[in-house]
Amino acid sequence: MGFFVVSNNDFEDKLAFGRLGESKIAQWFKRKGFNILPIYEIELKTGKGPRLFTPQKKLISPDMLVFRSTKVMWIEAKHKKAFSWHRISSQWVTGIDLNHYENYCEIEDMVNFPVYLMFLHEGGQAKDSPQSSPSGLFGNRLKYLRKHENHKSMNWGKYGMVYWSIKSLKKFNLLNSPNML
Repeated sequence: MGFFVVSNNDFEDKLAFGRLGESKIAQWFKRKGFNILPIYEIELKTGKGPRLFTPQKKLISPDMLVFRSTKVMWIEAKHKKAFSWHRISSQWVTGIDLNHYENYCEIEDMVNFPVYLMFLHEGGQAKDSPQSSPSGLFGNRLKYLRKHENHKSMNWGKYGMVYWSIKSLKKFNLLNSPNML
């Protein structure tokens, strides 16, 4: 296993890219009439994202709380250049850090409102994948995604990754989607 150093510029570039996606997803929810409470605070020195502090422990929290009237949801916003092509299942997949996923599942189990994973994909090419991956805003409720995982892999990320097929995600029009929820 090789060792490499990630420069501050690389971290800052990735942070800026992620924030741009979070902002676009938040704007989409605002156009749907939702209020946004952003929670995506990053501790720059540690690279740690938002936390939810419970009496027992701290959990990695989704990026924002969105609400209108009596509807309240956690939203985890991911901005990615491309879906990955999963050769074993022959389909486009996208995923998140396994440790984060497990924390989001705990949060959804403890609160009375849903957690949604939202993926904004630009449609570029992922490493070792075909050239034109799908683009747009995709997502689904975590309750559904928990039952529809494509696969998990300990080969990627610090704690492993969990992936979903594009078939398990709904596609939303960034400009004028029908009411998703």
